Amino acid sequence: MKKTILVILFISFTIALFSFIPNREDKQKVLRTIIVDAGHGLMPNGKHNGAKGTYSYEDDICLSISKELVSQLHEALPDVNIIETRTDENIVELHRRAEIANENHGDLFISIHCNAMPPTQHSERIGTRTATYYVGKGKNRKKITKKVPKYRHWSTPNPRKGTETYIWGAHKNDDKEVAVRENAPIMEEENYKENYGDIDPNSPEFIALALVKTKQFFKRSATLAGFVEDEFVKAGRTSSGQQQRQVGIWVLQATAMPSVLVETGFLTNKEEEDYLNSEVGQQEIAQCITEAVKEYIGWLGQQQQSINSSTQNNGPSSAKDASAFLDIIDMKEKNIF
Repeated sequence: MKKTILVILFISFTIALFSFIPNREDKQKVLRTIIVDAGHGLMPNGKHNGAKGTYSYEDDICLSISKELVSQLHEALPDVNIIETRTDENIVELHRRAEIANENHGDLFISIHCNAMPPTQHSERIGTRTATYYVGKGKNRKKITKKVPKYRHWSTPNPRKGTETYIWGAHKNDDKEVAVRENAPIMEEENYKENYGDIDPNSPEFIALALVKTKQFFKRSATLAGFVEDEFVKAGRTSSGQQQRQVGIWVLQATAMPSVLVETGFLTNKEEEDYLNSEVGQQEIAQCITEAVKEYIGWLGQQQQSINSSTQNNGPSSAKDASAFLDIIDMKEKNIF
């Protein structure tokens, strides 16, 4: 009898213990598809596209780092689908990259690039020279000479180094805000009240919350960008942190998902060029991004738990119900959670 009781207690304790261990598969469900974008590529005429170092090109390095990143992501997140926008040396048009990401219902878009800066210009005074010029006309014309400084000019490679991760500017979300409102017909489904609750899509409250909802692209992108730069700092890299761009980065603007563009280093800095071309450097960069993605998945899991807790614990409230409804739309449309 005592043995039976002990066995029952042991089984109960084991069940209770493992019930608190996060399910790895459930955790990965918050992110199903990652799009990896190798920046630039060879043009149809065979010319390189992008930044150039003393002996290497951005498009080649981007492809190598992206391949390593894909490999590490596959190993770290075997249940996540990894899609490449550029699989070989040839360039893929920017609009097509965004289409690939959107067609595959990506939950995350990571674009790999290298940075560059123009040479630093220098000058120094090395003496004087005699300058001759004339003033006046006719009989009043006079020849004048005077000493003027003489300079030597030269340039050296720009010493700028380090990483920075770009996201799309938050105030450029107009199209995404419109998209959320255009998705409102989902509520015209016959059983939409059963699935989503009694929400009026024409109410000012719903429209306001819809606008807030679209900002989650910005929040998620900014969160991932922060994780990426934190990992670079841990690895000993110089970091310029998160950066916003409102124009000029099409792949960030056109992808309907959280998106970041990672500038992995400066090709115009010889030390960084060597690092970016090395196997060790490329593996470290890929590892930093992979660790950041894992942190991001954990953060998304916390957001999911917060949403679930809020939905379960809060009573009827039009604002909270509308917010929960928008979360469900997000789940259905983007498979984020």
